[in-house]
Amino acid sequence: MNHLMKSPLINAGTTRRNALGLVSAGIALLATGAARAEDDNVLTEEQVLRDPDIPVIGNAKGDITIVEWFDYNCPYCRKLAPELRQVVQDDGKVRLVLKDWPILGPVSKVAARMALAAKYQGKFDAAHEAMISVNSRITEPRIVELLSGAGLDMDRLKKDLDANAKAIDAVLARNNEQAMAFGFNGTPSFIVGKYRVPGVLSIDQFEQVIADARKANMGRKTEQN
Repeated sequence: MNHLMKSPLINAGTTRRNALGLVSAGIALLATGAARAEDDNVLTEEQVLRDPDIPVIGNAKGDITIVEWFDYNCPYCRKLAPELRQVVQDDGKVRLVLKDWPILGPVSKVAARMALAAKYQGKFDAAHEAMISVNSRITEPRIVELLSGAGLDMDRLKKDLDANAKAIDAVLARNNEQAMAFGFNGTPSFIVGKYRVPGVLSIDQFEQVIADARKANMGRKTEQN
């Protein structure tokens, strides 16, 4: 695995912040490794925070980006989803980027590919909400039932899935490579601004790390001026 270049932990005296490492401010986030990910530009700051092939939820012009690596069959992801949405809604200035990381089996990959295909009919958000809101593991028949119930055109979804298979698989490959490079061990995992958050936070903790990220951004802008 490639090794992430990180700055020291912030205020290591608190338990929450012991889990937060600042991502290096440089554009090249990773040292050169066997995968040579930098050659493909998949681990630049732009691709991590602003991958053009992944729809943005929340405020697309927000000043802080939260990136979540998740799996539709991850119970922690499902439990956290409404709380994270509430944080994004209450703040009003957060971009939420949802990166499918289907690591819990073949059905997870099917769900991820169908969600990404849904964006071609403008229904990514509806597809995501339908699948992340269930209370138990999903199956392929259940995925079809959920997406149909959420108003997706299933015939078009299949056509879009076939027509864009290469692009969808490329997104999933980038998501996986990034997660591996950051050293994430499971879902959900996050980047908040420049902060690496490998695990679940409460609403209050998310609000605090967002505030920390804004403060860090302001500090960098002051230095640049």
